[in-house]
Amino acid sequence: MYSTRTKETVLILIFAIVVIASGADLLADLSHGADTDHIIKEAIIVMISILAIAWLLLGLRQQRFEIKSLQQELKTINSPKIPPKKYVLEARKKLGNVVTQQFSEWRLTGSEIEVGWLLLKGLSLKEVAIVRNTQEKTVRQQASSIYKKAGVSGRHAFSAWFIEDIL
Repeated sequence: MYSTRTKETVLILIFAIVVIASGADLLADLSHGADTDHIIKEAIIVMISILAIAWLLLGLRQQRFEIKSLQQELKTINSPKIPPKKYVLEARKKLGNVVTQQFSEWRLTGSEIEVGWLLLKGLSLKEVAIVRNTQEKTVRQQASSIYKKAGVSGRHAFSAWFIEDIL
């Protein structure tokens, strides 16, 4: 399956080819004295293609910004300003081991494990898709598979499964 970024890049290349081919045809038509109506139609095609390229480039730029923002947020979460006490670190390690063992018992795939961890860290499906550079639909399917294997009804029940009796 192709990522959104790959599809957008392919679309940009297609529109660039349209701009080049239509632009060259437009110049040839101008030099051969084509009628104004034909020239206007070809100019519109070139302009729409250029606008589509700009729109796709802006979308890619926004995606890069969101990915960097999420990566920074994850860094911030993983490196708190006040270091946790030893007992907290020990509890985290034990919980991490429990989660890892449970994921194994549920027979989660590698992708499902990665999605499961990100969901437990509190990322939305959209954020997980951005971090993993995949489609949100794919993440949604993987999350559904995780919930089914875990025997829970959804995201909140999935997180609660690990912390319900601790609190």
